[in-house]
Amino acid sequence: MPATDDRVDPLVKEQSRIKAKLLEAGLTLAEIDRIYQLSNGTARNTMREPNARGERAIAAALGTRPHLLWPTRYRPSGQRRSPQNWTRVPTLEQRRNEQAA
Repeated sequence: MPATDDRVDPLVKEQSRIKAKLLEAGLTLAEIDRIYQLSNGTARNTMREPNARGERAIAAALGTRPHLLWPTRYRPSGQRRSPQNWTRVPTLEQRRNEQAA
Protein backbone atom coordinates (compact mmCIF):
# COMPACT_ATOMS: atom_id res chain seq x y z
CA MET A 1 0.00 0.00 0.00
CA PRO A 2 1.48 3.41 -0.97
CA ALA A 3 2.33 5.85 1.79
CA THR A 4 -0.01 8.78 2.28
CA ASP A 5 1.33 12.21 1.39
CA ASP A 6 1.85 13.31 5.01
CA ARG A 7 3.97 10.23 5.80
CA VAL A 8 6.51 11.00 3.06
CA ASP A 9 9.71 12.69 4.21
CA PRO A 10 9.78 16.36 3.09
CA LEU A 11 13.29 15.85 1.67
CA VAL A 12 12.02 12.99 -0.49
CA LYS A 13 9.14 15.19 -1.70
CA GLU A 14 11.60 17.95 -2.57
CA GLN A 15 13.84 15.53 -4.45
CA SER A 16 10.89 14.01 -6.34
CA ARG A 17 9.56 17.42 -7.33
CA ILE A 18 12.96 18.43 -8.77
CA LYS A 19 13.31 15.12 -10.65
CA ALA A 20 9.84 15.64 -12.14
CA LYS A 21 10.84 19.12 -13.34
CA LEU A 22 13.98 17.67 -14.95
CA LEU A 23 11.91 14.99 -16.67
CA GLU A 24 9.47 17.59 -17.99
CA ALA A 25 12.41 19.64 -19.31
CA GLY A 26 13.89 16.54 -20.97
CA LEU A 27 17.11 16.81 -18.96
CA THR A 28 19.19 14.25 -17.14
CA LEU A 29 21.55 14.87 -14.26
CA ALA A 30 24.44 13.57 -16.39
CA GLU A 31 23.61 16.16 -19.07
CA ILE A 32 23.67 18.90 -16.45
CA ASP A 33 27.13 17.73 -15.37
CA ARG A 34 28.35 17.98 -18.98
CA ILE A 35 26.62 21.28 -19.85
CA TYR A 36 27.84 23.05 -16.70
CA GLN A 37 31.25 21.36 -16.69
CA LEU A 38 30.78 19.67 -13.32
CA SER A 39 32.59 16.51 -12.28
CA ASN A 40 30.70 13.34 -13.19
CA GLY A 41 28.03 12.62 -10.59
CA THR A 42 27.95 16.11 -9.06
CA ALA A 43 24.34 16.83 -10.06
CA ARG A 44 23.27 13.34 -8.92
CA ASN A 45 24.97 13.79 -5.54
CA THR A 46 23.45 17.26 -5.20
CA MET A 47 20.02 15.67 -5.17
CA ARG A 48 20.92 13.89 -1.91
CA GLU A 49 23.27 16.32 -0.19
CA PRO A 50 23.99 20.07 -0.41
CA ASN A 51 26.41 21.24 -3.07
CA ALA A 52 26.25 24.90 -4.07
CA ARG A 53 27.70 24.43 -7.59
CA GLY A 54 25.39 21.52 -8.33
CA GLU A 55 22.36 23.38 -6.97
CA ARG A 56 23.14 26.42 -9.12
CA ALA A 57 23.62 24.26 -12.23
CA ILE A 58 20.36 22.35 -11.76
CA ALA A 59 18.46 25.57 -11.07
CA ALA A 60 19.98 27.27 -14.13
CA ALA A 61 19.11 24.29 -16.34
CA LEU A 62 15.50 24.58 -15.12
CA GLY A 63 15.47 28.35 -15.52
CA THR A 64 14.95 29.09 -11.84
CA ARG A 65 16.88 29.91 -8.65
CA PRO A 66 18.28 27.35 -6.16
CA HIS A 67 16.28 28.68 -3.21
CA LEU A 68 13.05 27.97 -5.10
CA LEU A 69 14.04 24.34 -5.70
CA TRP A 70 15.53 23.60 -2.27
CA PRO A 71 13.51 25.39 0.44
CA THR A 72 15.10 23.08 3.03
CA ARG A 73 18.58 24.32 2.09
CA TYR A 74 17.85 28.02 1.59
CA ARG A 75 15.99 30.78 3.35
CA PRO A 76 13.16 32.45 1.39
CA SER A 77 15.53 35.39 0.80
CA GLY A 78 17.85 33.08 -1.18
CA GLN A 79 20.55 32.92 1.52
CA ARG A 80 21.86 29.42 2.26
CA ARG A 81 20.86 28.02 5.60
CA SER A 82 23.74 27.46 7.97
CA PRO A 83 25.23 25.13 9.02
CA GLN A 84 25.12 22.82 6.04
CA ASN A 85 25.09 19.63 8.09
CA TRP A 86 22.07 18.06 6.45
CA THR A 87 20.75 14.58 6.79
CA ARG A 88 21.07 12.78 3.47
CA VAL A 89 17.87 11.80 1.74
CA PRO A 90 17.46 8.07 2.34
CA THR A 91 17.76 5.83 -0.71
CA LEU A 92 14.74 3.88 -1.93
CA GLU A 93 16.27 0.72 -0.45
CA GLN A 94 16.72 2.41 2.93
CA ARG A 95 13.11 3.64 2.89
CA ARG A 96 11.85 0.13 2.02
CA ASN A 97 13.90 -1.38 4.85
CA GLU A 98 12.43 1.13 7.31
CA GLN A 99 8.90 0.34 6.14
CA ALA A 100 9.51 -3.41 6.47
CA ALA A 101 10.83 -3.07 10.03
